[in-house]
Amino acid sequence: MIRAQKLGKRFGDKRVLRGVDLDVARGAFALVTGPNGSGKTTLLRLCAGLAAPSEGELAVDAPRGRIGFLGHEPLVYRELTALENLELYGRLYRVPERRERIGMLLERFGLWEVRRDRVGSYSRGMTQRLALCRVLLHDPELLLLDEPHTALDAAGAELLDAQLAELHGERTLLVSTHDPARVESLATLRLALA
Repeated sequence: MIRAQKLGKRFGDKRVLRGVDLDVARGAFALVTGPNGSGKTTLLRLCAGLAAPSEGELAVDAPRGRIGFLGHEPLVYRELTALENLELYGRLYRVPERRERIGMLLERFGLWEVRRDRVGSYSRGMTQRLALCRVLLHDPELLLLDEPHTALDAAGAELLDAQLAELHGERTLLVSTHDPARVESLATLRLALA
């Protein structure tokens, strides 16, 4: 699903990614690790089509509308409620039976009781849960998750772990993390960036 050869990215004179080779098969769970500044986020942004490589080749075999991307920003509107945010994204992605899907995701991630509250009143962990709902709403075939456990409490992290285990083998996942032990058992491929 993702094939990269000698992939690199520069921002001006600063090289962020150099010579990355990657071959992620459909249905694989690829784990990307490395210290801060190693290019994990840049790699995921390249795969999502949010940035262009400076060198090398990159092919992603998924239409843009079938990719779910979770970055450092949750990409939800703080002035809207959880329901309004997911309704907006559901309409943008033309999600069939979106109200049922929205309800199921809000219930699964423990946000049903606060579904009518403005996101601006949420804690950072609750906002991360909503961002995960947003990413999963359109049932993407490729999930690009950059530090998905960020700001989650123990219960939220367990919900995410269960969701990742459920998606294992059914969807293709590229996940970056500083805590590889959390998802090590799911990984079918590991890429360590330096």
